[in-house]
Amino acid sequence: MLKKESQNLEIDNLDIQILTHLMKDATKPYTEIAKELVISGGTVHVRMKKLEDLGIIKGSHLIIDPKKAGFDITAFLGIYLEKGSLYKDAVEQLSKIKEVVELHYTTGSYSMFAKITCRDTNHLRHVLNEEIQAVKGIQRTETLISLEESIKRQIEL
Repeated sequence: MLKKESQNLEIDNLDIQILTHLMKDATKPYTEIAKELVISGGTVHVRMKKLEDLGIIKGSHLIIDPKKAGFDITAFLGIYLEKGSLYKDAVEQLSKIKEVVELHYTTGSYSMFAKITCRDTNHLRHVLNEEIQAVKGIQRTETLISLEESIKRQIEL
């Protein structure tokens, strides 16, 4: 059983089964999940509301295939900040660059690590040189271009 320490509430096996169904297909109706788990649709609804209230579920998303939408380049960017105190300002500025699809505050060599998606190498060059390098506090960056995404999945409960 998973336990949410701050609220001392437990996530039981039924919650995990419901989440597992929805992680495979978020469009699956609660009534269908209920039939498969031999419970009522209302139980699924109540459990989902509880999981949302606990912050375990943070919404649902439509997943777009970037390549099919014309974004052929995925790159990872190691970002070195001039000072750690510039982190919040840098995050605010980077959040305005739509090609930055993930950003992490990290330990190790980089201050931050970003995932960016671009149409092509010219678009990538523009984003790097004109937008990311213009962010106040960024000292320098290192770019790694992804050749293939081999694994992408949610955490298994």
